Parts: sequence; structure tokens; C-alpha cells
Amino acid sequence: MVDLSSSIVGLYAGQPEDRWPDRAPSAIRKTAVAGPVSITKNGFASDQQADLSVHGGPDKALHFYCADHYQHWRDTYPDADFDFAPGKFGENISAKALNEKNTHLGDIFRCGTALIQISHGRQPCWKLNLHTGIQTMAPSFQKTLKTGWYFRVLEEGVAETGDQLDLTDRPCPNWPLHEVIAARFNPRLDPEIATQLAALPELADVWRQAFEKKTNTNFKEDTSRRLKG
Repeated sequence: MVDLSSSIVGLYAGQPEDRWPDRAPSAIRKTAVAGPVSITKNGFASDQQADLSVHGGPDKALHFYCADHYQHWRDTYPDADFDFAPGKFGENISAKALNEKNTHLGDIFRCGTALIQISHGRQPCWKLNLHTGIQTMAPSFQKTLKTGWYFRVLEEGVAETGDQLDLTDRPCPNWPLHEVIAARFNPRLDPEIATQLAALPELADVWRQAFEKKTNTNFKEDTSRRLKG
């Protein structure tokens, strides 16, 4: 197994807010949390989600986003009136050097005293467009595969900025995370690959169910509502 480790640059939490007229509340706006943070099976004790039908729960306990990706977005949208900095995309944890290409589905990390596992990637939605003021933000997330991912919590504990994220186990060495994310967004996915992914116990139920649907070559998924609102 590879030696994969990085120092946490920030931990973030937020509360639901009514930010946009005639739109659902959102907790995408997070702020840095100082001091040790309690990590429970449902994530940070101080963090909440607005729509529990699509956010939160054991398989979406913690959202991670690579701090290095923000430079890409600064370069892509140089004139945007948005602060592309760690914590700004609604993540709970940010660190450098961990990304979708060097991690794998099911990777288990020691995070402070907690033990956490990659469960699936993020599916960007229209709230990113409104949050950033960039109408192409969610589609760009999806196209680049720089989506970040979710952790489930295997062992509760505490963590703080500066703690290490240390890879302790890799149960799915054949499934780099960026390939799993690309498969999830592929409208013409090979049914055999969909079948293999649907059978992975490390994958969150909601994605296993999605891949089960993709085993049917006649299945067509409409993503316009998620991406555009």
C-alpha cells in the first residue's frame, strides 16, 4: 500500500440559511472551526445540513475538498467575484496533496483520533452556481472531476487543524476515485463496469443504486435539474 498522508489545513462547519429568494435553504456556506472538533457518525457535531434528503447521513458524514484545486478555479474564473480558498465550496475538511487521482474508493484514513472512509464522490448541484455567482460552476465541477468526496465515520473521535490525514487501508486498489466519479457521470457507461461498481460494499448505497440502474443500457439519467436548479 502507498504511503499517503497530508496535514489538515482547515475544518469547517455551517448552518442552514435562507440565502436566495424562492430557493431552498442551504448550508453550503461554512466557516472555519477552531480547536478540537468532535467527529460523530453523522459528521461534525457543530455542522448541519439543510436538505437531509440529499445531504448528511452516515455515508455523507464529512465532505472533503482538496485545497490545491482552488488554484485551478482561480485560473479558470480570473474575473469572478468569489474567494476561491479552502472551505469555500462547502467542505468540512480541506488538505493539500490528497485528490481524486491518488485516492481510491474505500480508502480508510486516520483523522485525528477518528477513523474515516471514502464512500463516494460529490455530485455538484445548482447551489454551487448561486453560491459562487458563476452559472457554469456545477457543470465545470462535474466535467473536471474535481468534485471532492464524502467520508463515512468508522470510529468516532476528535480532530483539529494541523492533524494528519494518514492512509491506513486500501480495500479497493483497483478503483481509483476519479474513475468511480467519471463512471457515475458517464451517460454511456459500460454495463459490465456498472455491474462491478454496484457490487462494491464500500460504495455508498445511493451510488450503488445508481450504478445498478446503469446496468440497463436503456436507462437515461436527467441531470439538468441537479446542475441548473
